[in-house]
Amino acid sequence: MLSQKFPHQLTDAHAFEIAQTMLGGFNRHYRIFRAISADEAKRRFERADWHGQQRAQRERIEFYDKRVNESTELLEQRFKASELPMAIWQQVKLHYIGLLTNHHQPELAETFFNSVCTRILHHSYFHNDFIFVRPAVSTEYIENDEPAAKPTYRCYYPTPENLRETLIRIVDNFQLNLAFEDLGRDVDHVLAAMHRDLRHYRWRTNFQIQVLSSLFFRNKGAYIVGKVVNGFIETPFALPVLHNERGLLYLDAALFGEDELLMLFSFARAYFMVDMEIPSAYVQFLRSMMPRKPRAELYNAIGLQKHGKNLFYRDLLYHLRHSSDKFRIAPGIKGMVMLVFDLPSFPFVFKLIKDFFPAQKETTRELVQGKYLLVKQHDRVGRMADTLEYSNVAFPRYRFDEELLAELKAFCPSLMEEQGADLVLKHVYIERRMVPLNIYLQDATPEQLEHAVIEYGNAIKDLVAANIFPGDMLWKNFGVTRHGKVVFYDYDEIEYLSDCNFRRVPAPRNEEEEMSGEVWYSVGPRDVFPETFEPFLLGNPAVREVFMRHHADLLDADFWQGHKQRIQAGYVHDVFPYEAHKRFYVQPDVSSAQPRPELSMQA
Repeated sequence: MLSQKFPHQLTDAHAFEIAQTMLGGFNRHYRIFRAISADEAKRRFERADWHGQQRAQRERIEFYDKRVNESTELLEQRFKASELPMAIWQQVKLHYIGLLTNHHQPELAETFFNSVCTRILHHSYFHNDFIFVRPAVSTEYIENDEPAAKPTYRCYYPTPENLRETLIRIVDNFQLNLAFEDLGRDVDHVLAAMHRDLRHYRWRTNFQIQVLSSLFFRNKGAYIVGKVVNGFIETPFALPVLHNERGLLYLDAALFGEDELLMLFSFARAYFMVDMEIPSAYVQFLRSMMPRKPRAELYNAIGLQKHGKNLFYRDLLYHLRHSSDKFRIAPGIKGMVMLVFDLPSFPFVFKLIKDFFPAQKETTRELVQGKYLLVKQHDRVGRMADTLEYSNVAFPRYRFDEELLAELKAFCPSLMEEQGADLVLKHVYIERRMVPLNIYLQDATPEQLEHAVIEYGNAIKDLVAANIFPGDMLWKNFGVTRHGKVVFYDYDEIEYLSDCNFRRVPAPRNEEEEMSGEVWYSVGPRDVFPETFEPFLLGNPAVREVFMRHHADLLDADFWQGHKQRIQAGYVHDVFPYEAHKRFYVQPDVSSAQPRPELSMQA
């Protein structure tokens, strides 16, 4: 108990003022966060300002650290915060808890407190008694009691006779300032999808539709998210709202069931922009729809990735207390740039940048960190895994097997430090664990192999649409998720597609060049020769047959260069977070239309 460790509490004259200043810094952060995620996101969607939407998504990721730095500097100037003893920080924490009693975002404010404190005192996150290692304020049943406040979700009680009108009212209640092309037509498609996908439903006394009160904006789409309640059965759903080629709105699909929502909220997609007065209530609602998804990933998905990191670390500590297996070198082919390890009982991998690289890897630690930041800020289109980045992470040393310890000492000595019984890693990336595609293909049935190879090619083409060239396209750099999706996760050679120059291998001019085992033609630093991918990717005849049948164009420089030119000309590509057969309409190909000066964006 705090009172036992510090019997004379709340005696410092400045402790309360420090707590108020820290909470004021968080409140300012969340006001700015809500502004860019709410009204501004809605206006950008209505204006079809896709360039601005992408810029806002990128900038919002940086907001948190800016506010932490501002609060840190203010506390240092006013209170010489870095010189305060730990006993005073304990008092600050107690005052802070009191200030959060009726706060609407207490869990986020606690995380902000941790960020500021560890920034000021330069201590590792979990070696301080004064921070919030566990939550101190409950987020259960928080309500906004202001008269004009909108609820977290709205309930609708349709009957068989007025279900169509109810669905129209659900869409209209979001008050988008842009007309639908034909909302009645779209709702008829939703009804048909409901009759198909929810055919087991029966009209009961408890039949209702619960819909979250804010739209979920991401790239070119706005999503209506809710669930259908039928007695004791609950089915989550989402309705994507898009622009057509004439600038009018339409409902593009009706997604039903947990698996569809898990794809929409995938860890391999960009974060949503959502207006939330009480984020914990949104997460609680979403978790009722996707109980298999960790709360940390849900906070990440709605743009609150710093709290997601906090929750993930708490989950890791909890798991370590209740497990006994050891960290090991991750299965698969070892990388030349990253050292990767995992804990067999925990579904994530831990990645460290090595201190040195082979001669063929012309890179630096700073360049690799820049690539990971690029992916964090870019639209991941469901094909690039999100990463959590940590500094000074302390692990119990005895949980590392000897082979892994030897690898860490050999390849990452600058990133590890032994402190008593702990092994501190100074910089680490953490990603969701997937089955490496090369390992998956070894044991795959013919049907699984065909699906995986098709998915591999689709993943590359989705990355191309997002203006991303993966660089190293070997099978080992892609993973297979539990839904069978292929996702890229090795970022040290990633580049913008528009920065690359795709070329054909020149024809040899003489017999000497033709017989030469060396490259005899000039190669620029950003030159890529797609036809040279074949020997590295298609050694397996079964893989080659499927690949050439579905994705032979990936070996053609014209495919890559053509997409590059379309992106540079302003062509807007669409990559949807649901399968094509779910779409109500196939929009016309506008590639021949006059290009608009917009950045490539995805729905």
